[in-house]
Amino acid sequence: MSILCCFACPSQGSVQVVEQCGAFRRVAPPGFNCVNCLLCECVRGTVSVRTQMMTVACETKTFDNVFVVLRVAVQYQVIPEKVYEAFYRLTNPASQIEAYVYDVVRSSVPKIKLDDVFTTKDEISANIKRELSEAMADYGFFIQATPITDIDPAVEVKIAMNEINKQQRLRVAATDEGEANKIRVLKMAEAQAGQIKIQAEADAEAKYLAGTGIARQRQAIMNGLRSSVLDFSEGVTDVDNKTIMDMMVLTQYFDTLKDVGASDKSHTVFIPHSAQAVGDIAAQIRNGVLEAASGKPPTEQTMKRR
Repeated sequence: MSILCCFACPSQGSVQVVEQCGAFRRVAPPGFNCVNCLLCECVRGTVSVRTQMMTVACETKTFDNVFVVLRVAVQYQVIPEKVYEAFYRLTNPASQIEAYVYDVVRSSVPKIKLDDVFTTKDEISANIKRELSEAMADYGFFIQATPITDIDPAVEVKIAMNEINKQQRLRVAATDEGEANKIRVLKMAEAQAGQIKIQAEADAEAKYLAGTGIARQRQAIMNGLRSSVLDFSEGVTDVDNKTIMDMMVLTQYFDTLKDVGASDKSHTVFIPHSAQAVGDIAAQIRNGVLEAASGKPPTEQTMKRR
């Protein structure tokens, strides 16, 4: 139905299509425009040149046979220089845009697994924009953006995906816990081994020092006895070395018994207490002093006498 008037006043952001006798005449820009009613001019319709948006929900199947709904927000605008094409060539631009979105989505998503759909949605959006821009440019529409605003699989699929993620995290946590326990046990074993090594080294050093001390003590005793024998021999010439050694050993023997009996913390000590026993001890010490003085190793006969 034609609208006859003598003027046209399109609002800012829109233009009006003026026809004459049913044929396109011109495009009336925003503001006041005269329409010659006598020449059968009339305003056929108004075209918005603002950016418009429509949401397209498309259900499709992924590569792993999961149905998912993708919602695409298509932002489009009429090209000011192509108002004629936008007004006359398409009866319903929204339906045309929706059809192209369905075509691109249903040809791209079935090649991708569900998990990859979430990571490649920008690529899918770029494909939709490219296809729409090429197709809708001939109809006077410019496609600004086609972002994918939502990826919605079935509720059961969401629960399964969450459960898979949960089990994976539990497996990683169990692995980490096992590694931590292994490291803890290993470190404890290393610490115990280090402690045992340090203790063994300390015991070896203590025994070494104790043995060195005992050896030096015995060497000092032997040197003292030898010096005493030599000094006594020089002072008293009528007494032989054996007699001097027996007398010194007997003196040491009685001094030892005195020290043991005088100590209030001493225990009971059983030793052979006879002159023969003292003589055996004196013989062993005498042989040791003589061998130390000569600097020769003990012979087999000497060892048998001991």
